[in-house]
Amino acid sequence: MKTNEIREKYLDFFHTKGHTIVASDVLVPKWDPTVLFTPAGMNQFKDHFLGKVNLEYTRATTSQKCLRTGDIENVGRTAYHHTFFEMLGNFSFGDYFKREAIHWAWEFLTDKKWLGIDPGRLTVSVFLDDDEASDIWHKEVGLSLDRINRMGEHDNFWPAGAPTDGPDGVCGPCSEIFFHPDNGPECEIWNLVFTQFNRVGAPPNNLVPLPSKNIDTGMGLERIAATMQGASTNFHIDILRPIVDAAADAVGIKYDANTENGRRLRRIADHVRACSMAIHENVYPGANKEEYVIRRLLRRAVLQGHEMGLREPFLFNLVPEVVAQMEQPYPELRATVDRVAQVIKNEERNFFGTLDGGLARIESIFGSMKSSNQTAVNGKEAFDLYQTYGIPAELFASIAEDRGLQFNWEQYKEAIAQHAIHSGAGSKGVMGDFGPIDDIKREVKATPFLGYDQTKTNSIVCGLVEEVLEEIQVEGEEKVEVKKFMVAHRRAELSKPADAATGKQFVVLEKTPFYAESGGQVGDTGVLVGPTGRFSVEDCQKNGDVFIHVGQVLEGTLKDGDSISANVDEPRRDAIRRAHSATHILHYALQQNLGTHAQQRGSKVVDDLLRFDFANLEAIPGNQLANIEKLVIDKIQVGGSVVAETLPLEQAKKAGAMMLFGEKYPDPVRMVSIGDFSKELCGGIHVREIADIEGFEILSEENISSGTRRIQAITGKRATEFQTKVRDSVRRICETLKVPAVEVPAAFSTLFEDAKSLRKQLTSGKKSGPAISLAKKAGFDPTSLFSSGSGKPMAYAEIRDILKQVAAKLNVSLLEGADRVQAMSLEIATLNDQLEKMEQTALNPDDLLALSEKIGDFSMIVAEIPNADANQMKTVIDQIRKKNSRSAIFLASKQGEDKVILVAGMGRELVEQGLSAGEWIKSIAPVVGGSGGGKADLAQAGGKEVQRLEDALAAAKSHLKSVVPSA
Repeated sequence: MKTNEIREKYLDFFHTKGHTIVASDVLVPKWDPTVLFTPAGMNQFKDHFLGKVNLEYTRATTSQKCLRTGDIENVGRTAYHHTFFEMLGNFSFGDYFKREAIHWAWEFLTDKKWLGIDPGRLTVSVFLDDDEASDIWHKEVGLSLDRINRMGEHDNFWPAGAPTDGPDGVCGPCSEIFFHPDNGPECEIWNLVFTQFNRVGAPPNNLVPLPSKNIDTGMGLERIAATMQGASTNFHIDILRPIVDAAADAVGIKYDANTENGRRLRRIADHVRACSMAIHENVYPGANKEEYVIRRLLRRAVLQGHEMGLREPFLFNLVPEVVAQMEQPYPELRATVDRVAQVIKNEERNFFGTLDGGLARIESIFGSMKSSNQTAVNGKEAFDLYQTYGIPAELFASIAEDRGLQFNWEQYKEAIAQHAIHSGAGSKGVMGDFGPIDDIKREVKATPFLGYDQTKTNSIVCGLVEEVLEEIQVEGEEKVEVKKFMVAHRRAELSKPADAATGKQFVVLEKTPFYAESGGQVGDTGVLVGPTGRFSVEDCQKNGDVFIHVGQVLEGTLKDGDSISANVDEPRRDAIRRAHSATHILHYALQQNLGTHAQQRGSKVVDDLLRFDFANLEAIPGNQLANIEKLVIDKIQVGGSVVAETLPLEQAKKAGAMMLFGEKYPDPVRMVSIGDFSKELCGGIHVREIADIEGFEILSEENISSGTRRIQAITGKRATEFQTKVRDSVRRICETLKVPAVEVPAAFSTLFEDAKSLRKQLTSGKKSGPAISLAKKAGFDPTSLFSSGSGKPMAYAEIRDILKQVAAKLNVSLLEGADRVQAMSLEIATLNDQLEKMEQTALNPDDLLALSEKIGDFSMIVAEIPNADANQMKTVIDQIRKKNSRSAIFLASKQGEDKVILVAGMGRELVEQGLSAGEWIKSIAPVVGGSGGGKADLAQAGGKEVQRLEDALAAAKSHLKSVVPSA
């Protein structure tokens, strides 16, 4: 029986038993902070099991895409381990229980209408004390007692070992079903979990029966397919063997299952399938969280190829085969084949570029270990190597074993744990934290949202929670410490916080107009007004279907059960609307200009400011970015209506609504149509007319991670204010350069080159032209700066482009350009003055060389230079050293009546002999009441005692003679 047929039969079977067929959740469940990837079929039903949502159905069945890496070392080695797999499941939320779950599992497995497995090949296990399950299997299904194995809590309880070891919370016994082939060991094919207890505290008597009992089952699709197809390993089933064979073709070897290369090919097949599925959902390889997992899997797969002789990317060639095997249940994969392949190819290329260096580093580590007589590889060093070069620890350990060395896994695990804390890779729990918010959720279930049509409504307070700083005793290995934590407590009323001992305060309402942050749109702010107090809403968040108003009491008290007025900050809400609608238009413009691959990968929408992340492998050229911005602006100017409607998901698809990969949509869905060009599924709040967006301006386009770009833009009032600043900046530049806007690029280019020329002249000590002037041009009219060559007013885009050219040449941000141009014009005036002064002082190196005094075989020049500045003296020193590399020069100049500048220099040959200008000037500066220093070849100092300049010059000569032995 084919794998796709098994999947369909399973869902059809439970549909006949009254189950709602629920689509697979996404691989990365963004709504659940406790996991990085969906680990099991029950994950999307957590709140259903815990009674925190209103139930639309009490029976469900799914085929869930899952990804786990907890036992990754077994992939390719054992018959059944995978990273990506599909889990078949049927679930009951307070509906049927053990009897139905057991009978239906047996019926599906053994009835010839369904799988038709020989009942004689099946045995079961039950929890040690679960007489009820055992009786159903024995007395009702008809299994003999010798085919029912009773096992302990670490084998047949969920979570494993929960009665004794915890954690507290929902739990229950399991019953597993095993298949026994003709040859080979038994194989567990189905696990039935009976969640019937709430574990509270340590045993005994810590399992409290739940008022509502649930069923959670799971059967690995690949494993049951191997059973049905008589395959000795999952990798040989119809949807996986072709990927293994494709890997063998890509590597250029024949697949032999029982060899090390066979195991390597199975790992490649597994990892490339997992990564292809994840990257399709826009989970690109990266440095943190789920992206880090995908990078690790890809690099492990590359390493398998490297060990078989490959030195160039090859995994990307397997993507079409992965899609061919997986597209029947997931037809959307076909749309992203090229994008997924390109992302994988880029990651392969990067890793191949560092892999040989990593292996060389391993050899270096072994060398250091040998010289210091170490016998165990430092785990921390191994983890650093993995972070830098991507070399997995198991490879390092394997190479170490070949050399007769050990590997410190404890240090390695400790390094991983520390990394998990910093990168957010750790799992936080299984079924919820059972805090005060969860208590309220079980009562309220869901908060009706009225904010699409209202910004003000009357409501009732349904729950109050407050964070309070508390001292808690923490027992360590050696002592008991008292630590302080913010702890949340449910309250009957809230008052204005007296001090920092109170953290956030939370309010749950019967209904609300406040939008809770989701889909990139930030939560609303505003105020709740009750009969005896006012509460400032600083944010609104969503926990399941319950809206949490976050803030603080401003005055008086807020009580549970109060009738209140809920008021959203309307101006801020309007600004958020503008930015949110603009993201939809920007999304449309990106796809029109870049292609359909440019899908949203995240967004942040605040008041008149948006951040939009999208899939694209390269930076957008400036002219193309300008076209994208222009298309958005054109759509805003043309205008049109914005309409939101709720309709069945299938109808929305037929209407052309954009579906984002990696997102799971409810049914029915809310579709937002902007004009006749954009349709997206969105729960956010939008303007009613496109023209209400008012303005749009792209501020930046940048890379944020591999394959992901980010655009930041502004709308509405922010855009208007920014455009005013741009015009003011260009006006200031026009006034500085004394030219109209159309002539700014050419005039600024001249200014830029003039400044370079003047700096060069000053450095060389040679003036090569007349002073540069910024005189006003004939006909310059400050009142008509923004007229084009034809006399028409310049468009804003033209004015901004002028400022962009200036800012780009200066390598500064857009609005810094005017200040920098003004500074450059002042610099030119200063440079002109300095050149004029240099010409007047007319420092001549030959004249100074004529004053030199011979000391041994080198020349010493000590002189006062009237009216010279430090740059002039440094310049003439350079000129002298070029003429005579065995010269020591000490120059001084008075700067008014209270300042002296001293500059000293040594020729190259003298520096090589150990003489230092820095030491020379450091010893003389105190004579004029100053200090200074520098390098061996050039140094500078300053002083205030002008009257002692002659003493300083005399001291300079004496000092140099004293440090030269031959003098």
